[in-house]
Amino acid sequence: MKILVIGSGGREHAICWKLAQSPRVEKIYCAPGNAGISQLAECVPISAMAFEELAAFAKEKEIGLTVVGMDDPLIGGIVDVFEEKGLRIFGPRQNAAILEGSKAFSKELMRKYGIPTAECQVFTDADAALRYVEDCNIPVVIKADGPALGKGVLICETREQARSGIRRLMVEKAFGASGNTVVIEEFMTGREVSVLSFVDGRTIRIMDSAQDHKRAEDGDQGLNTGGMGNVSPTPFYTEEVDRFCKEQIYQKTVDAMAAEGRPFRGVIFFGLMLTADGPRVLEYNARFGDPEAQVVLPRMENDLLEVMEACLDGTLDQIELRFKDEACVCVVLASGGYPKSYETGMPITGLEAFRGKSDFLCFHAGTAKNESGELVTAGGRVLDITALGRDVKEARSKAYEATTWVHFRNQFMRHDIAKSAES
Repeated sequence: MKILVIGSGGREHAICWKLAQSPRVEKIYCAPGNAGISQLAECVPISAMAFEELAAFAKEKEIGLTVVGMDDPLIGGIVDVFEEKGLRIFGPRQNAAILEGSKAFSKELMRKYGIPTAECQVFTDADAALRYVEDCNIPVVIKADGPALGKGVLICETREQARSGIRRLMVEKAFGASGNTVVIEEFMTGREVSVLSFVDGRTIRIMDSAQDHKRAEDGDQGLNTGGMGNVSPTPFYTEEVDRFCKEQIYQKTVDAMAAEGRPFRGVIFFGLMLTADGPRVLEYNARFGDPEAQVVLPRMENDLLEVMEACLDGTLDQIELRFKDEACVCVVLASGGYPKSYETGMPITGLEAFRGKSDFLCFHAGTAKNESGELVTAGGRVLDITALGRDVKEARSKAYEATTWVHFRNQFMRHDIAKSAES
């Protein structure tokens, strides 16, 4: 079977890497892809948002399955376009991708169906939002309603920060139309855990847990980013937490979407906060996390193509997910200045050290080839240095060892990825 993967980051590199292991996969294309992905797939210069062009390409190349890695195409309705043309595609339709596309929708869904989450208020008027934060409990979390590259969540510890956040999102439009509506919710404390799942509209199968590190600097300081590293599994996701989430969150979400006439087929990402009062949903995503995919997929023993097809065929109840009894840690090497301004085009050296090492992986998040054919940086997050180990401590040690093999100008990373999970 020929496969088309849509996207250009480390997540899509991990998806291509995993799909390439299926004996049924004949060839992989990736649009638009990156320099690392080009080692596994033929990259085609088509934008992830060029739905008609992508569909025409899929027809021309007789693609058996298209896999959407990114959120924007899903929220924009790429699945609907492909299905209307009789093309097989993995991911939720537009009316189901709203689970990620609108935080206001997802909060109302959780309220309506009794899925535990933070209390919140939704605002479409900046003045009303500003009046609200004059009297509400502080700290608060202010979220842009729509997608914002993982950066549209503001934790405001003072009223002035709350006022500034509202103005930034709703008046200055820091994230464009995503800030037309904002969700202001109570600040929850506890451990954050990420849980990915496969869904076929009725049945849900949970992948092993992971733990993201969103802030740019050590000690969870600095600005929110798309993710500076990850670990799977996390010891904080206990059997008790798993049991609660299966009873109160996971299946309830799938059933709620079906009841709303929005059956979900694809991957649901559950962002959880483990509070003193029990697990609460922080957010939903409608696709693999990044860099969650980079630590979960290397541990997954199933054929990814087989699982994706079961989601589309409604036969996920016949699949049992299996994961290696190992840990996996990913450390992101980023460009200095990320997530604000940063340089690109800087030469990258040292990647040959990964060759022949099955327990060390390097997924490319933002790389390209320059006119001379030299590998260079092409994004804020550049490389996802990943390692497997017997436990978190060993995987973490190996991942940080591997970061010393690679070099580019002004690279930086967090030094505490998975540290809290290694004991």
